[in-house]
Amino acid sequence: MLLIAAPGQGAQAPGFLAPWLELPRFADRLAAWSPLAGCDLIRYGTVAGAEEIRDTAIAQPLLVAAGLAAAEALLGSLGQAARLAAAAAGHSVGELAAGPIAGVITPEDALRLVSVRGRAMASAAAAEPTGMTAVLGGAESAVLASIEAHGLTPANVNGAGQIVAAGTLAELAAFAASPPAGARLHKLSVAGAFHTRHMAPAAQALRAAAAGVPTSDPALTLLSDRDGAVVRSGADWLERIITQVSAPVRWDMCMQTMAGLGVTAIIELPPAGTLTGLARRALPGVQLLALKTPADLAAARDIIAEHADSHADSHAPEWRLLVAPLAGTFRAAADSSPAATAGTPVRTGSELGRVEMRGGSHPVTPSFPATIIEWLVEDGDPVSAGQPLVRLQPDGSE
Repeated sequence: MLLIAAPGQGAQAPGFLAPWLELPRFADRLAAWSPLAGCDLIRYGTVAGAEEIRDTAIAQPLLVAAGLAAAEALLGSLGQAARLAAAAAGHSVGELAAGPIAGVITPEDALRLVSVRGRAMASAAAAEPTGMTAVLGGAESAVLASIEAHGLTPANVNGAGQIVAAGTLAELAAFAASPPAGARLHKLSVAGAFHTRHMAPAAQALRAAAAGVPTSDPALTLLSDRDGAVVRSGADWLERIITQVSAPVRWDMCMQTMAGLGVTAIIELPPAGTLTGLARRALPGVQLLALKTPADLAAARDIIAEHADSHADSHAPEWRLLVAPLAGTFRAAADSSPAATAGTPVRTGSELGRVEMRGGSHPVTPSFPATIIEWLVEDGDPVSAGQPLVRLQPDGSE
């Protein structure tokens, strides 16, 4: 079973698209998408310096355009994806490349949305001094406890011993002064605390931009960063893309789902290397290829030919998890105590509870009609960002 993966922000490097422009129609594609992206994709992908492409408003559309154009070069067209591959997934902004590969939205709508997303996240980052720090090693439970104790959010739980803490610069400084035992900290060169409450204004801007965007149900198995679930509807995918801006990325759960699905090969789109590196440690035995330049296309097509016959997703989990959007205290809704609601149907948008934190609270609501299978927390429990709260059975998936 072949999965195509799209990397997230931070994977870009100066000039990474230069060799791709030698392919027929590649430059024409980027030129046509540049007005939608709000930037000159060819210049930023070839001659711009590291500081320029570190800008969130530039990096995000550049990554999505690169992934989509390379996928077209690999597959012939995105319409061939469902025939040649079995699954797709993207890390953070890479989800906006995975969506068109799965046929959920058009590449053009993806570029429009990522342009808004990048600018809005850059604006939210500029509102307050925030940042991110990679935590490498250490016991996961101890690392997560230390992150929460310092008021930070585990913005990326990437698996393979890598968690990214995010929050204010003051919180990160205190965290660095007292790191978790056995862990190494690496300050990331990013504009702000992505995938945390600090990005809430950006999520609102993206929601406004997404209104009216047409969607189709995925034509292949499509994974979600929220909880590693297989997304069954286009509307659910779009809602997840919006809320993911201010919620943690659970790539560890995506890789767990890949293992459960029986993924046998992963091709990572350019600028490739990050996700195949994580998979090398977390998914031993899976064939991996980082598609860095056109010179890798022949090897990638060999992998497609070898794995194209395995498309079944019969092992895909039909249930979904709702996870805590932020760290805080879980409070069940007045009519939704865990003991009373197992087996109860719930509507799209129903408030099942709230996560209370300093300065406010955040509702826990499903973006699809479902039936509650089981609660994983109780009223009053402390929860960390990204922690599973309740398991649901979506309607029509029995």
